[in-house]
Amino acid sequence: MNRIVRDYLNLFGIAGVIITLDQWTKWLVRESIPFGGQWLPEWLSWLSPYARFVNWANKGAAFGMFQQGGMVFTVLAFIVIGAIIYYYPQVENNDWALKLAMGMQMAGAAGNLIDRLMFGEVTDFISVGTFPVFNVADSSITIGVVVLLLGAWWNERQAKMKKQQVEMGNDQLPANQS
Repeated sequence: MNRIVRDYLNLFGIAGVIITLDQWTKWLVRESIPFGGQWLPEWLSWLSPYARFVNWANKGAAFGMFQQGGMVFTVLAFIVIGAIIYYYPQVENNDWALKLAMGMQMAGAAGNLIDRLMFGEVTDFISVGTFPVFNVADSSITIGVVVLLLGAWWNERQAKMKKQQVEMGNDQLPANQS
């Protein structure tokens, strides 16, 4: 199978699973919890002051920021998705962290974009303490950034170790060969 086709299957596979989970959970919340309401299973009622499911709408960015920027975030989502689709095949095969991060970020952007296009706002439903209410797409973007940073750190660490090994190997060669 062609490498580019395999890359895109990988990207759209990661994104597809996350988008499906995001849209299904948002649909479930819209159907099960009245707008502005909250829900928590009875057996988890002790968590109520700290965590609960709510039905909330967000016209801004992730975590309720920039409420007046709906159109900007719609356009930005299209740009982000397009850039990821364009650059994804150019990522080295062994950079799995970057590929995973790009898939997660594309899924998050697409999940919230679907809501913006269909409803004019994004459904948020995960409420933890005093933290702004969020959803699966927001989580995917955030975790994707963490994966990206950890992957960059790991790749840099591996490159330094490899460089040290090369330098140590050169130190052990006779002077006329180094």
